[in-house]
Amino acid sequence: MTTVEVGAAPWVAPVPELPVRPQAPTDRIESDAARSSALAAGAAARRITPALERRRREQRRYRRRLVATDTAVIVIVTASASLLHLLAAGAPALAADPWVIFRLPFTAAVAWTAMLWAFQTRSPRVIGAGSTEYKLVAHATGLAFGFLAIAFIVLQWDGLRDQLILALPVGLLILLITRRGWRRWLIAQRRGGNHVSRAIVVGRRAAIEHVISTLERDNQRAYQVVGAALDDAPAGSAVAVPAGTYPVVATPATVAEAAREMGADTIIVASQLEDAEYTRHLSWQLEGTAADLVLCSRLTDVAGPRISFRQVEGLPLVQVRIPSFEGARHAYKRALDLLVAVVALVPIALVTPVIALLVMLDSPGGVFFRQRRVGLNGQEFDMLKFRTMRASAEQELPALLAQNEGAGPLFKLRSDPRVTRVGAVLRRLSLDELPQFWNVLRGDMSVVGPRPPLPSEVGGYDGAVFRRLYIKPGITGLWQVSGRSDLSWEQSVRLDLHYVENWSLMTDLMIIWRTARVMIRPQGAY
Repeated sequence: MTTVEVGAAPWVAPVPELPVRPQAPTDRIESDAARSSALAAGAAARRITPALERRRREQRRYRRRLVATDTAVIVIVTASASLLHLLAAGAPALAADPWVIFRLPFTAAVAWTAMLWAFQTRSPRVIGAGSTEYKLVAHATGLAFGFLAIAFIVLQWDGLRDQLILALPVGLLILLITRRGWRRWLIAQRRGGNHVSRAIVVGRRAAIEHVISTLERDNQRAYQVVGAALDDAPAGSAVAVPAGTYPVVATPATVAEAAREMGADTIIVASQLEDAEYTRHLSWQLEGTAADLVLCSRLTDVAGPRISFRQVEGLPLVQVRIPSFEGARHAYKRALDLLVAVVALVPIALVTPVIALLVMLDSPGGVFFRQRRVGLNGQEFDMLKFRTMRASAEQELPALLAQNEGAGPLFKLRSDPRVTRVGAVLRRLSLDELPQFWNVLRGDMSVVGPRPPLPSEVGGYDGAVFRRLYIKPGITGLWQVSGRSDLSWEQSVRLDLHYVENWSLMTDLMIIWRTARVMIRPQGAY
């Protein structure tokens, strides 16, 4: 969805004088009265409503909290890095340059804070907007220290190394953690009805139903739909979706007035209306009433990073970047895979003897289970897992096919009799998948990607489902942090295709973080 900010006009443009015929004093009085009435109505329309002022007040309060937290983190981290530098250098360094204890952290803190402000990391448009907020914080931090590195090299200031080695990674990590904490607080507040945009959805019935259903599934809870605006709906009608029923409160022509009366601060245009000038005139009518006019895009499963806007002679064009499955971005992804795999295999090597002993004591058979899976471009490979079933599990499968509870071509049983006691625990905690980091190191898999399918599953693919094989399968992915085995086949395919076409390094990092949470509180793992 595209958001257009609607600002409150601080003044009312005067009505231009038009040539009129001479008229009687009574006509002049009536004309002056009508003009005054029109000006008063226009001024009233542009006056900020209590609902809009409430929303802006909440945004200012939340922004001040972010400013306070960011500033505290930056000051503490930069001061700590400078203090450690002085402790390592000793008293002679402080005696030679007593201002170094203030100059280094002050300069770093000012540059860092300025970059966070310049990148608009606290703008309402990025708050709760997926990975955008985290990405902006990371970019601002990197650019700030890039400028500092250049300045310190030119000025030959001592202590740069400590700021880059300590302040940059530690400070960025803490900033992201605190932003995550504030976001969770914000979502909790939204569930209670605070910090939420009261929205009216405008358009045709089918489009309105689709938009409302999508918003109700959104975990961010950014919008609270209070009504719909239909052109041909009779009085007292409603729009029904699985989540509930929403009243029709206006027509597209009267939605601005309805927003003013109901205290709605956002209008969502769900479908393109016949009147080409409708959106423009609606934005004028909403001045002083709503903060956002949101245009719902018909582009399904296209993420924000692939969408850009440009103007050609006043014509707004929406550009959608075609997915690419090679190049520098994929080289960066491979570098991230290698880094994560190398780091992860160290603790995995330490716990493997313990898990291996438990597996062997629980049931006879090998420690590892090898299974043919299909990877990038249809290439098959042997995927490694800790064994969680009896050694005869493959031979017992045909007798259980009639009890299949899996979605589509997948075979799943909530209470599979072949799973051992230790295997059930490993599956619930996703520990059985730890050996797959060896597959990542070999290049067969990625840390994040679509679910690795069996050859028998790929044989049943048709149409767009083959696009799942355009990138390497992953140990984790959107499917794992969104319900795993509880997902339907269609939901699993949709999540995988969405990831294949819209992935980014920041998205991968967020999925890795969410996977760690899912391992602690497993859902759909059996």
